[in-house]
Formats: sequence, structure tokens, C-alpha cells
Amino acid sequence: MKPRVLASLWVVAVVAYAWSAAPIAQNRRIGINVVLNTDVTPAIVADITAQGTILNNYQNIRALTMRVAEGQLAAIRAKPYVAAANPDAERNGAPVDTVAATDFGAGINTWDLDAINVTNFGTTTRQVPQDGRGVYVAVLDTGLLDSWRQYFPEQRIARQYATAFSGGGGEVGNVSTVPNQWEHDQNSHGTHVTSTILGYKLGTAAVNGVAPLATVIPVKVLGQNGLGWSSRTAAGIVYVTNLARGPLAGAPVVINMSLGGPELDALEKAAIDYAIANGVVVVASAGNEGEAGMGYPGAYEPVISAAASGWTGEWTPNSNWWLAKDVADPTRASDFYITDFSSREKPGQDLDVAAPGSWVVGPFQEQSGKTSYFFLGGTSMASPHVAGIAALMLQKNPALRQSEVEGILERTAIPLAAGCRNIVDPNRGPIEICWGADATGAGLATADAALAATGGSASTSTKARSK
Repeated sequence: MKPRVLASLWVVAVVAYAWSAAPIAQNRRIGINVVLNTDVTPAIVADITAQGTILNNYQNIRALTMRVAEGQLAAIRAKPYVAAANPDAERNGAPVDTVAATDFGAGINTWDLDAINVTNFGTTTRQVPQDGRGVYVAVLDTGLLDSWRQYFPEQRIARQYATAFSGGGGEVGNVSTVPNQWEHDQNSHGTHVTSTILGYKLGTAAVNGVAPLATVIPVKVLGQNGLGWSSRTAAGIVYVTNLARGPLAGAPVVINMSLGGPELDALEKAAIDYAIANGVVVVASAGNEGEAGMGYPGAYEPVISAAASGWTGEWTPNSNWWLAKDVADPTRASDFYITDFSSREKPGQDLDVAAPGSWVVGPFQEQSGKTSYFFLGGTSMASPHVAGIAALMLQKNPALRQSEVEGILERTAIPLAAGCRNIVDPNRGPIEICWGADATGAGLATADAALAATGGSASTSTKARSK
């Protein structure tokens, strides 16, 4: 009988603990994002502050960020003027893996640019006439390294519009701007992403980019550890959209977000809708969670999302294969694969196209102030390839809208059927990589085909496939 008595006492103890712990959990302070179904009025502000503290008021997208007791979230959701409310969601921009890059030689073009048909192997000429001139690409990321001038021309970085956002998550207060922090990053993620768009300099050698004459606006929304909050991301999106409506009115604007998290945040969604409604083209990474499904905001249907593809010619015997081996022209699906980490499309999610995201070379520093270069793998690397192609398309036709850019990219993508490829991985050796139909979107994005389908004036586009 004694074991039964002990068991009963244990149950009583657990119940007592749960009863006492419940009020603590209910009173825990959290940050939440609230989207309204009407304008933010003084009466609404007065009413909702009974549930917590308002941190930020985004009039343009009818939204608030708040710090509240966790137990108040249900009451806020029940308000007749509240369309959606959720805890502030964490966002991560970290790459999957790194390998140090060596022996750059005098290379001009790299395999990933050859794969999307931007550059022509073995020459200094581009394969497409567009170079991104006149287009702004906002990179919402970790910002740029202190040494960014050693990688990029100053005129390619819009310092007058660059900014950084801190805070979020509720516990650290409201989301605020810290203008000078954008160029003091210690993470390198944003610098590597930017290098795919603009290209970069290594000593006296210039390495090409997808849109080398575009102008990048660095917007720091991720911290030095590569992490941030969806409230920060939303603030960055709203900031860029207001630039597009104001000082940049008339100029095409693209947003690249090589970041994500497992949930669609209401505030982030409202900010994206606001951006798209004002003519900004929004591109994001699909995520690095493999079979677990896509990350957000990339999985949100209106966003142009990018999966990570690789090349079967990677890591073949050659010290500088990435610039010395020719990707076949025209691009052949049989030469490519989808990486095992690239997030698969699950029900309710939307994957659009694939682009190089396996072993892409770019600036990445492990020691502050010491320039270095690494191969990175992640959908974070795929997204700026697609954002760069979008910039080229907007250079050719500035009137294109989000749905039209997405439709053209999907219609002109090279279909990549489910299958397997044998490759060499520098960390694992020879391996077989397999993927299903949920991993590819419409297929491999290529700049030349997308530009050929981009007319001189905007035209109605339709999706290449059902979602």
C-alpha cells in the first residue's frame, strides 16, 4: 500500500504546484503585436491600455506593440476593434554552415551568378544588359560590418537612409531606432547577403554581383547574435515603405529578408501588406528547417520566397572550383539539387522559386576588422539572388508590381523535378541528396529568362502553378 500512498502524495504535490504556478504564468510580462480592424483612435488607446502598456503605435498599418501580462492576451483578442494579436515572434537569420574560402585568384564571376545566367563564365562581361541601376534594395538583416568600405563602393550604400532598430520582445521595451548601429555589425550575415546583390572587392579583384549598380539600404533588424523580433522586422518594413512613399517616390524599391521564424506574425503581415500595396517588392528566404516546413515571412503567400539550390559541380577536385568551373549554358536542371536543409512547403505555405544557397562565397569575418571570406550555406544566401533578379526586372520595367514580378519569376523558372543527386560535401564527403516536389517551388530562377519575359511596361501576370 505504501507505493500508492506515495503516488497519491506526488499527485497532490503536482496539483498544488500547478495551482500555485498558474497565476505566475498568467502574470508574466510579454511583448505582443496587435493589428486593428480600424484606425488607432484616442478612444481605442484609452481602452486597450487597461490591459497593458503601449510601446509603439503604427498608424500606417493600424497596429500597436504592447507589453502586457500574459493572461491579458485573450482579453485583447476579444476586443471588437482587434483583428489579430500574438506574442512578438523571434526571427533568426543565421546561415547553416561555413567553410573558409581560400585562393580567390583573379576571379570576376562565381558559380552562383553563372547558374542564374547573370554572368558569362570566363569573361568580364555580363550575360544580361541590366545591372540594377536606379533600383534600391533594402537589406533587412544584421547591418554591415565596420569594414564594409573594404568590400563595397561607398556610392552603392545609401548611408543617408541606412538605420537600425533595437528592442522588441516586450521585456526590452519599445522598438526604437539607433541610426549609427547599422554599420557596426559583428555578425557578418548582412554583409554576406549584401555581397550577393552588389558583388564585392577582394584586394584589387572585383567579384561580380546580381545587381552591381543597385543601391543597397542597410536596415539592421537582427542583433549581433543574428536574432531579432518580428516587431523589429515590421518596423523595418514600414520604414522602407515610407521611404518609397517619400524621398524615394518614383524609384523602384525591393526588400530582401534573409530571416524568419516558425509563425506568421500579425504585425509583420500588416507591414508586408502595406509595403506591397505601395509598390515595394518583398523577397524572403524560405527557411533552413527542411521537412519541418517553411519559415515566416517567407511562407506568407504574397511574399516571393526562395529555396536553396546547389550545383553538382561543387567541391570537385579544384582549389578554386567556385570561379574556375563552368556551369553549363543554358542552365540544366540535371546539374542542380535542392539542399537538405532548405525548408519544404507545407499546407498553407507558399514556396515560389529556388536559387543558389549552397556554398556561396562572400565576406564573412570571424575577427573584427580582419577581412575574410567564407562559403555559406542557407536560404539566406538564396534570397538575395532572387531579390537581385527582381531589381534587374524593375530596372527594365519600374512599373512592375509584386504579383507581376512573382508571376514572371515562376513562369520562367526551370522546373526541377523531385529526385536525388550525388554530390561532394566539404564537411561530410560524398553524399546523396534527395528532395520531393514540396521543396522546389516553380523551379530554378534565372535572370536572363525573367528579363526576357519582362516587357517595357507592366502587364498582368498569373501564377505559373496553383498554390
